[in-house]
Amino acid sequence: MDEEAPTIASYVQGCPGCAMERKKASNKGIPYKELFLVAITTIASALPISSLFPFIYFMIEDLHVAKNEQDIGLYAGLLGASYFVGRFMASLFWGLVADRIGRKPIIVFSVISVVIFNTLFGLSVKYWMAITTRFILGALNGMLAPIKAYSIEICLPEHHALGLSVVSTSWGLGLIVGPSIGGYLAQPTQQYPNIFHNKSIFARFPYLLPCLCISVFAAIVLVSCIWLPETLHMHKNIYSEVEMSSDSRDPQTEDIHPDKCLYKNWPLMSSIIAYCVFTLHDTAYSEILPLWTVSDRKYGGLSFSSKEIAQVLAVAGAGLIVYQLFIYRPIHKFLGCVKSCRTASALSIPLIAAYPFMTHLSGFKLGLALYFVAIVKASLGVLMGPKAATCYILSRRSNGVLYS
Repeated sequence: MDEEAPTIASYVQGCPGCAMERKKASNKGIPYKELFLVAITTIASALPISSLFPFIYFMIEDLHVAKNEQDIGLYAGLLGASYFVGRFMASLFWGLVADRIGRKPIIVFSVISVVIFNTLFGLSVKYWMAITTRFILGALNGMLAPIKAYSIEICLPEHHALGLSVVSTSWGLGLIVGPSIGGYLAQPTQQYPNIFHNKSIFARFPYLLPCLCISVFAAIVLVSCIWLPETLHMHKNIYSEVEMSSDSRDPQTEDIHPDKCLYKNWPLMSSIIAYCVFTLHDTAYSEILPLWTVSDRKYGGLSFSSKEIAQVLAVAGAGLIVYQLFIYRPIHKFLGCVKSCRTASALSIPLIAAYPFMTHLSGFKLGLALYFVAIVKASLGVLMGPKAATCYILSRRSNGVLYS
């Protein structure tokens, strides 16, 4: 016999999680407003991560911390890694806190940290100040895990993949648009002398303008968080107190196997390992590409300016948007999670290997090759990145084999 539809009495009054379940039961469509808020919040969190990469080479030069030009890469690497060290140390903590007090407080706090510490990074005049502000920003910006959980909790089961797709796409877009902002707006007195004169604040702090623009955007997003509903259940025994709709129940997934150890679950652990490897790959690529392009040709680089780097990344971002809107879904539907991930991984090898040979090109040929490879690499990152691992986990879960 079919299960009865949930009634208002089956929910706990005053519980935000139950209110969200009630809303999903009454409106089975796609929550466009909530997903839009998730998208802009994710972008605000991702923008400062890679915005420094186009100008990090010049910033290390201006901070006079490297004894010679060859040491700039070392100090640039340490500065770029400081954010991720802080994030690595605090991510688990923020995930646990989000499960205790709710998703929304962590999301709001993370956006506040972007507004404050990203601006302070732009005001850095010493290397220790730059690396400290980046470390604190990474430690306090613990939004990625809660926002993924949030994107699932605001959607019905049939829209979970869409919710995660919004997070992954917004995250990738932020990682590409961020360097574009950094490249176009860094050192404004040199790039745009007709607009910014040498006695302005941006002459004393040449990397403040891109950080300030990102912080202003984050402040606008912070205001929009007012309309972000909480989704965490604020009571115990939610499985017995909250009746889910019949289409959200699956007899195969009701047994959650509390006695099983997740570390012995090979399908889950293999997905997490793939997630880690591909995230390491994307992060290294995002940081090394600007450093390589800005390096002098005698060192195997392209002698690009920060503005030229921004142009490459902006074109890659535009290509990623087109790919995500029109190409990704047919490919994913045809190949599936695993095959699309494997195909993208295999194609990424010759693409990455092609970069060093571009130093032998110049002019139009160099631009054509660099733009093409950057667009394709950004598109393949969607197929083989966190979204692929997450979709695989969801597919195993929906088939009732996640704990097998």
